[in-house]
Amino acid sequence: MTESTLNPTGADEIGHTHADVSGGALRASVFGAMDGLVTNIALVAGVGAAGAPPRFIVLTGLAGLVAGAFSMAMGEYTSVRTQNEQVDREWAKEADEIRENAEAEEHELAAMFATMGMTEATAAAAASDIHRDPERAALVHVTQELGLDPREKPSPWVAAISSFVTFSLGAILPLLPFLLGFTSLALSLTVGGVGLFVAGGLASLATTVAWWFSGLRQLAFGAVAASATYAVGLALGVGVVG
Repeated sequence: MTESTLNPTGADEIGHTHADVSGGALRASVFGAMDGLVTNIALVAGVGAAGAPPRFIVLTGLAGLVAGAFSMAMGEYTSVRTQNEQVDREWAKEADEIRENAEAEEHELAAMFATMGMTEATAAAAASDIHRDPERAALVHVTQELGLDPREKPSPWVAAISSFVTFSLGAILPLLPFLLGFTSLALSLTVGGVGLFVAGGLASLATTVAWWFSGLRQLAFGAVAASATYAVGLALGVGVVG
């Protein structure tokens, strides 16, 4: 069975394409960048508030960058790989059910088509036509029931690499002032805050949310995290890190 059998009308023929919304590079990149920024802004705020010297702040931030980047990458790989394997399992399950009870599965598909607005006669005819090919029927069933096309699963490697890179880029921003020789905690947090706002604004380009709202939302998330760790740093004091 060829691709054209399942999807006879390609994107070029109808004049538009869609962004990848299957949970691959875009989700991992946005999540990685935001997590990297928030994590290290919060780390810098907490350690800085405790009175740690700049070299200690940089060491803590770099350790957080490396640990977080690997954690994000491994977590993304595992989660996407597991999701893909679950989809494959459901696809195989549908194929088994069609082999064992094709008539009931055909009626089930017809009922799903009817809920989409087809008349009962049209839904029954469409389901019957699809079930002429058991492989195609299994694909249509799993797509309708899960809302996912099992042929277009996101790559776990793309998700892992994307999250690793963007987490690292996000996490390095609040450390830049210290790496450049500055010693101001306020400057570091300001740079991190600007990074959060810009990252949120850029993420909005793939959505219908206003760029300024998306930017302010991410800035607010970072401010909450930084405030919490700053309070912890003040409470513990420099004696803990000295």
